[in-house]
Amino acid sequence: MVLANIEELLEKYENGETTLTEEQQLKDYFSQETVEPHLEMYKPMFNYFLVNKQEQFTKDVPLKTKRTFNYKWISVAAVAVLMLGFYINSGDVDPSLADCNELGTYCKPEEALNEVSKQLAMISGHFNKGTQAVGYLSEVDKGTAALGYLNEIENSTSIIFKK
Repeated sequence: MVLANIEELLEKYENGETTLTEEQQLKDYFSQETVEPHLEMYKPMFNYFLVNKQEQFTKDVPLKTKRTFNYKWISVAAVAVLMLGFYINSGDVDPSLADCNELGTYCKPEEALNEVSKQLAMISGHFNKGTQAVGYLSEVDKGTAALGYLNEIENSTSIIFKK
């Protein structure tokens, strides 16, 4: 009668219709030393469940996930901004001035002259600041001239003492 009950429970187990108490009865039966020979193939499975129930997970589980920043999207956004800039910039060009703007030059000579004079004035201003910063070098030149006189005195004394 016990064997018929176990076979019936196994059939229900295979169909997924057993309750927890019925599964526990199966586990208890297959944990015994003696099992019917035709049911011997189920014994390793139920023994595995018993051993697996005793295993414990000992590693720490991180509760906070690491956030990684995907740099690929920055490059996609940069390309999109560049393409949009080229598209908007290409619509603003006057067709009569297209050749001048493509080359980066000025079409009107007056504009070019004004721009060159502005740039030269800026460069001149920077050079004037630079010469003011090194104005003390004239004092250094005076000091080296005085040292030159000392060299002449030394030469004359060496001539006197050698003779």
